[in-house]
Amino acid sequence: MGPVRTPPPAVLGAVEAAAMGLGEGSLAPRVSCLLPTGPGARFLQLPRGVVDSRAGQAAASKRDLEGWSEALTAAVTALRAGGLVAVPTDTLYGVACSACCSAALGAVYSLKGRSQTKPLAVCLGGVADIYKYCQVRVPRELLEDLLPGPVTLVMERSRELNKDLNPFTPLVGIRIPDHAFMRDLAQAFSGPLALTSANISSQPSSLNVKEFQDLWPQLSLVIDGGPIGDVKSPECRLGSTVVDLSVPGKYRIIRPGCALTQTAAILQKKYRLVPSEEPCS
Repeated sequence: MGPVRTPPPAVLGAVEAAAMGLGEGSLAPRVSCLLPTGPGARFLQLPRGVVDSRAGQAAASKRDLEGWSEALTAAVTALRAGGLVAVPTDTLYGVACSACCSAALGAVYSLKGRSQTKPLAVCLGGVADIYKYCQVRVPRELLEDLLPGPVTLVMERSRELNKDLNPFTPLVGIRIPDHAFMRDLAQAFSGPLALTSANISSQPSSLNVKEFQDLWPQLSLVIDGGPIGDVKSPECRLGSTVVDLSVPGKYRIIRPGCALTQTAAILQKKYRLVPSEEPCS
């Protein structure tokens, strides 16, 4: 599958306007929010023809742009209502929810059968957003060299994050997937998204929507972006490389993931960070 790129600003503007119409009161509830109930997930397929006309590539059809806008609007609406949304990323299929909605966070753990002591990552729309939710102790250029990309950067969290998100640790993992839909979704949502893989805990990760069909009944929406990577390759199911950057001058690999070699090279050779075997925090 070829890359799916960002539609023109007018489309994103329309999505943001529609989403904001839901009301500010539903944007960032920290303790409680209503979880949608119903017979199961709605499915929307991302159009394959959307490209970024600003990059000088062929313009997508009006129908494709409308399909992209529809998927974004539906996802933002479901997330702000406290729903769980399955999404494609640059590594695996994931399940996203509002990081500000404590009920939705609990629903993610229940969905996956996940231990309450295992943290959820936070997905943001751009590097600039990291400074609101984290205490950054590395150069901005380092963040921009690794993100967007298949890397989760672990840093000390700020007070802006919901206290019910990973309450057992002062750290948080940040993801900015190199996937146009996920970046658009995070920007249109205008808040932190909790993100985890779309699978039952201890089960293999998912590279297409059929592989997590046992989760469908508990999801509000499934965004089908087509297959991710090579389903026959074990390396494609490793997920993002997780790196602890919470201590100045050091880094620790928490999970090797799919981008270990290039990530370590950037951290050591370009930024002279020292690898650590011990927890950085």
